[in-house]
Amino acid sequence: MPKLAMLNQLGESVKDVNLNDEVFGVEANNQVIYDVVKQQRAAMRQGTAMTKNRSAVRGGGRKPYRQKGTGHARQGTIRAPQYVGGGVVFGPSPRSYEYKVNKKVRRLAMKIALSEKLRENKIILVDQISLEENKTKEMVKVLENIKAEGKIMVVLGDVLDSVFIASRNIPNVEVDLYNHISVYDVLNSNQVVMTKDALDKIEEALS
Repeated sequence: MPKLAMLNQLGESVKDVNLNDEVFGVEANNQVIYDVVKQQRAAMRQGTAMTKNRSAVRGGGRKPYRQKGTGHARQGTIRAPQYVGGGVVFGPSPRSYEYKVNKKVRRLAMKIALSEKLRENKIILVDQISLEENKTKEMVKVLENIKAEGKIMVVLGDVLDSVFIASRNIPNVEVDLYNHISVYDVLNSNQVVMTKDALDKIEEALS
């Protein structure tokens, strides 16, 4: 059973916490991670790219010249694709790129991502995050005490407005609830800072 030292806001070790082997002791599986991250990245796409086809381009209502007798190929509009200023053939149109990945696969991918972060010693467990003021310097001080560096994802068990407000101006720091984090978020961060109540709820949801 893996263990993790729990720190307080001053960076002092409080106690060792036993982690659930079903969540933090899962073997790596690159295919599962690839499938889920690809799906999550696809769902993040705006899908707003658009071009105008021949029916959407302005003008071209009149037949440019008569059907026969000119020696040219017959044409019905100057907004056909072969003309400059004409419509685009098979261009993109607004769409959703989202598709489904089975729930079991998504849960397994999250377990693998958390297990990998634990093996790399990139999970920092704190007993709680309690700020006296909604100030950026207060949150920076906490992160410095627990030696969190690089891209940091802070995972909370409950909504704490003070932490969200104090963190929003810190570069490379993202704060989210335990049930809103994604596999992509976990893998994209250098370190994951997790409160004890968030850890308990994640283990309950995934085990």
